[in-house]
Amino acid sequence: MKKISILVPCYNEVENVGPMSEALTALFEQGAALENYDHEILFIDNCSTDGTRDEIEKICAGDKKIKAIFNVRNFGQFNSPYYGMQQTTGDCTVVICCDFQDPVEMIPQFVKEWEDGWQIVCGVKATSKENPFIRHLRTIYYRMIKRMSDVDIIEHFTGFGLYDKSFIDTLKTFDEPEPFLRGIVAELGGKIKTVPYEQQKRAAGKTHNNFKTLYDAAMLSFTSYTKVGIRIS
Repeated sequence: MKKISILVPCYNEVENVGPMSEALTALFEQGAALENYDHEILFIDNCSTDGTRDEIEKICAGDKKIKAIFNVRNFGQFNSPYYGMQQTTGDCTVVICCDFQDPVEMIPQFVKEWEDGWQIVCGVKATSKENPFIRHLRTIYYRMIKRMSDVDIIEHFTGFGLYDKSFIDTLKTFDEPEPFLRGIVAELGGKIKTVPYEQQKRAAGKTHNNFKTLYDAAMLSFTSYTKVGIRIS
């Protein structure tokens, strides 16, 4: 039986971790879309300060298929999920944020594409219910990167998707001090399938995306994967 790992990066998501664990577990229940697969759900908490850790500990205590990594400090929006992906044990790994902006219902479709031979299945935000100004900033950022980069960065792909174990094993061989997953996928991803979706509004809590986080993402991509930057190796 093939095993699917689902990695859920989170930071201050006390209201969402419970519903997310329930929604993900339901995919593997008898009669559900993925009932013929083994699975693990791995939360990686980036040093939350709102009680998220306590909620995750309760969830783990009630289900042996659910595990957790608790970071001793906030390692940033890129390092934490990058490290978490390397700790998964499945034949493939799905990465999904905890705020429900990435639709859980997309996961069976990702798995189907993977079974059809795609090594990486990328969820691409075709439309979004997020703040229009933030989406406009993201669009400008992606277009600038595409013009300046040596690799074909996938526009409006933020990491939500499925990764074959072969790709996860490749990540383990890298020594990236500031990993930029989107760039690594574009450069080394192999057979990549893109699947469009509509990004939803977050289910609960406050967004952690702001001008500073977008700026950090832009600077990392500029220094790592553009002709004007220095390629990290």
